Amino acid sequence: MPKSSREAILKNIRTQKRGTPPSLPDTSRFGTTYEDKVKVFQSRLSDVGALFVECDKEDIAGVIRGKYPHAKTIASLMKNDTLANVDLDAVQDPHELKDLDLAIFEGVFGVAENGAIWIENDHNRHRALYFIARHIVIVLPKAEIVDNMHQAYERIDLSQSGFGTFISGPSKTADIEQALVIGAHGPKSLYVVLV
Repeated sequence: MPKSSREAILKNIRTQKRGTPPSLPDTSRFGTTYEDKVKVFQSRLSDVGALFVECDKEDIAGVIRGKYPHAKTIASLMKNDTLANVDLDAVQDPHELKDLDLAIFEGVFGVAENGAIWIENDHNRHRALYFIARHIVIVLPKAEIVDNMHQAYERIDLSQSGFGTFISGPSKTADIEQALVIGAHGPKSLYVVLV
């Protein structure tokens, strides 16, 4: 009897017509949008312990030097950066970056709802740079801020760079006696320069 029941069920399945699958819901309206994305983004940066400043492109070096006057070892992925004194092309092992005071690089875009910044590794062979420096500075165009993560994921294409990550604030943990510790596992500060 079980065999005939099994055969009946399978026959029933085989004879069923397969229709077109139902259409997916419209997701274009998912996520919160903001009237002033830059203002919300700055507020979220503050919430996660990051600092920010708005300036003109010509003033970037002066602003960074003013914020980190005591930084001795500086690596940068910015073109024509006058602050950098570490040649990343000469670094063979990322462990050589362990005493790096400051890393400067560009963000692709920012997300207003959570203060996250998308970083791609398109011209840097040391991914550790983003996490190993004592302090990091991310230069981000104000025009490249999206409202929410739905819009952010639409912009990501890892086939171009092969690696990307969101960075949101300095390293922090509350595992140690349930007290918030900044810089326990990575950078002690994140400074976002909006241009």
